[in-house]
Amino acid sequence: MPQSSTQKPPADTAERVISAPWVLPFEGSPGATGVGVISDGAVAIGDGLLLEVGTAADVSRRYPAAEHVPLERHVLMPGLVNAHGHAAMTLLRGSSEDAPLQAWLTDQIWPLEARWVDEAFCRDGIRLAMAEMIRAGVTCFADMYYFPEIGAEEARRAGLKAQIAFPVIEFPNAWSRDSDEGFHKGLALYDQYRHDPYIDIAFGPHAVYSVTEADLEKILMYSEELDANIHIHLHENAAELEENGRRYGTSGIRHLHERGLLGPRLQAVHVTQISAEEMALFAETNTQVVHCPTSNAKLASGICPVTALRDAGVNVCLGTDGAASNNVLDLLGEARLASLLAKLEQSDAAALPAGAALTMATQSGATALGRGELTGSLTAGKAADLIAVDMGAIRHQPLYDPVAQVLHTSSGNSVSHVWVNGECLLDDGRLTRMDEQEILHTAHTWQQRIRPR
Repeated sequence: MPQSSTQKPPADTAERVISAPWVLPFEGSPGATGVGVISDGAVAIGDGLLLEVGTAADVSRRYPAAEHVPLERHVLMPGLVNAHGHAAMTLLRGSSEDAPLQAWLTDQIWPLEARWVDEAFCRDGIRLAMAEMIRAGVTCFADMYYFPEIGAEEARRAGLKAQIAFPVIEFPNAWSRDSDEGFHKGLALYDQYRHDPYIDIAFGPHAVYSVTEADLEKILMYSEELDANIHIHLHENAAELEENGRRYGTSGIRHLHERGLLGPRLQAVHVTQISAEEMALFAETNTQVVHCPTSNAKLASGICPVTALRDAGVNVCLGTDGAASNNVLDLLGEARLASLLAKLEQSDAAALPAGAALTMATQSGATALGRGELTGSLTAGKAADLIAVDMGAIRHQPLYDPVAQVLHTSSGNSVSHVWVNGECLLDDGRLTRMDEQEILHTAHTWQQRIRPR
């Protein structure tokens, strides 16, 4: 059992003590607007867990035999949770620009995927994405793409935590002939990883308009039986609402609610269009919302009403979406844009302050993926999933407010260290488990194959 935050572990159990001028625990609820700051703080790590979080003097005194890692100009904070993406699509980064969602998909992305997506594409693409995400401070991510078995295998090899959603699509695609084969292969994958502490397998229906009612009913049945999450694009733009209205005579949210799918296991991605009544449904059912501000802006899809959703009691977290519709997998950048868009949307400079935006990138994401009791904050007893952000650059000076500085002057490029379950995956800017030069060479090879066409 994880160590309770109220119990002190034996003084000889810590393997490492990491200290920094600022420690941001993010221990509040996902709906919180502020965050505590421990000045001259430290964390103690043992057996993959956070054993203690406090001042450097107290923690070092308690664990004198532990390895001491002093970071003299850094912020320590929880690892970031990227709650939505299509990781292998890094290989299509920049291939399709300046088009709205429907044209981007039907005229550009889907033809490219039909030509190129196979096991090798997905393996090389997700490895490129994970290297980028580790460098940007992501310790856990949600992926939704073809060949999910490749995604799970590669995430496990890289040492990252992941929710891998297998596609449920009624028409033939790169991974399955139809939804029946998708269910068969996906459920087998769930069985393979059902006890794995790093990997969760989820259902990944693409969208309401691309999944039959019969398949939605099957997803609900299996989700309840297996306690497995459901990850779906929902109300991504106005055109989707019009399509659902023509097909079903109602919105996608109400269509799912009428079939019993709204609930804490459902992760609704995008949600740029939503009524007050639908927000109340989300709050009543504890449905999760994943905000992807850059992708939604780039495709001109709309803006998720984050402030109203949070005020209604809905848990809202952040995702980058795929690199083909974002170009970078920088969750700190997503948090900053989410804060700025909320201020513009509300005409209120106090809307979605820095602490709330960073909570969306950490604790809220862990909660949405069903891992809130295990990760997402620097709390004794939780996994030692944390990052260090280097605040020594010119753009960070002078530093009065470390929380605001992390949000508004940092980016993924400021992350210097990443630990997952206490294992260092990024050590002072160096990837420890992935061969960066090999990944770069492979990406260049794919560029040469795809570009001429």
